[in-house]
Amino acid sequence: MPWDSVPWFTEGGAEHSSEVARLLAYAAFAGAEGIIGNSDLQVRALSTPGSSVQVTTGACAILNRAAGAAYQAYAARLPSADTVNVAATGASGRSDLVIARIENPYSFGETWNQPADPAVGPYVFTRIVSGVPNTTKRVKQVRPGDSAITLARIDIPANTSTITQSMIKDLREMANPRRRRVVRALRGTWETPDEVGNTRYPSWEEFPNGARWDIEVPEWATRATIIATWAGLDQRNAKDSYGHLRAVLGSQATAITNFNCDWVGSAQRFTFIGGGDISIPSSMRGNVYDLVLQGCGAQDTSLGTGVLEADGGASVFADIEFVEDPTEDAI
Repeated sequence: MPWDSVPWFTEGGAEHSSEVARLLAYAAFAGAEGIIGNSDLQVRALSTPGSSVQVTTGACAILNRAAGAAYQAYAARLPSADTVNVAATGASGRSDLVIARIENPYSFGETWNQPADPAVGPYVFTRIVSGVPNTTKRVKQVRPGDSAITLARIDIPANTSTITQSMIKDLREMANPRRRRVVRALRGTWETPDEVGNTRYPSWEEFPNGARWDIEVPEWATRATIIATWAGLDQRNAKDSYGHLRAVLGSQATAITNFNCDWVGSAQRFTFIGGGDISIPSSMRGNVYDLVLQGCGAQDTSLGTGVLEADGGASVFADIEFVEDPTEDAI
């Protein structure tokens, strides 16, 4: 009988195999593993630091790495915080991994001890893998056969029995992090050219006028990448121009892009690309903010007092992608 004879889901009292149930979990997680929400299963020092660490509540997906367990995953949840002990160090420092591991003795090829009560297990644990290289980021680097995910690494100095937050490196990954991309554009709306260069750094002005859009920040976003493009800006006033450009979302501004345009005796058009990554603090999530493109002239006027202008031949674009990243949201 080549097939697993009872597919999910069959009526009539059919008995479904655990392998088919784990296949369903694997498909639901799109073959990925990791935490489910970006704040799940954080490893923290105790409120009064001691010889233990605490793992906060949450849920996760863990791939089954038992022999022959293709296309299988476990879904596990931690409804209340878990505390695990960390051994003290001696004359040398040590690095330990904090992991969430499935210990299922009934999966083919596994050798875990059977629980006293098979009905309630437990089959999932917070475990410490002690004495790993201090560059280790994934449990599979040191225990490739474990059905486990990495939560954190603790880098413990010599002669230490108290674990502080500064020793804990967050290594969580999300099973399926969310992303959302928003693109806005503005072209040729400036019958009267709008100039940049008259306002001097560190003051900023909206540039060009109208380059402002309402953007809803997703409730799950922890970071965003903004790409801002000023295309076809015109230099036509017979002076070198030097200044700065950036994008701002709410209170968060991207890195500054400089512009330096030399006058060569005739009008020219220039295109600049700026932006970068910004953090999204929890206070911004779920709210609406203006995304604004801004510019200003250099503070040092000896670099040039010319201006660039947006006119009917210019275009501006704002491309923003929100990302869900658990390490950005960690304490």
